[in-house]
Amino acid sequence: MNGKKTWFIADGYMSDTTKGEFVSHEAVCVLNLSGQTAHIDLTLYFEDRPPLRGFHATCEHERTNHIRLDKQINDEGQTIPRNTPYAVLVESDQPIVVQISRLDVSQPEYALMTTIAY
Repeated sequence: MNGKKTWFIADGYMSDTTKGEFVSHEAVCVLNLSGQTAHIDLTLYFEDRPPLRGFHATCEHERTNHIRLDKQINDEGQTIPRNTPYAVLVESDQPIVVQISRLDVSQPEYALMTTIAY
């Protein structure tokens, strides 16, 4: 079986910078080879406030889902704050593989970072 049901992303941060059509953002990139649809829950942790829970996504078998964190709305209508460091707990009912990608357009030369979650 490929993947895990629990993943951690310790370094999250979305700048509020927008340049033309480009918006600074992060994406939790998911690959599902489990044989079934994966139901995914995201919990965000912060330095100075309680966690934000209730963010959900799915990923079909043999598919990917790039979960744009700047477009997520939780069960209480909250969004993920910008210009605020956070960490993400990714939980799935099926084994998945998780990678985090960040596009930062706050500098003249845009930066793209990506790494496999833990």
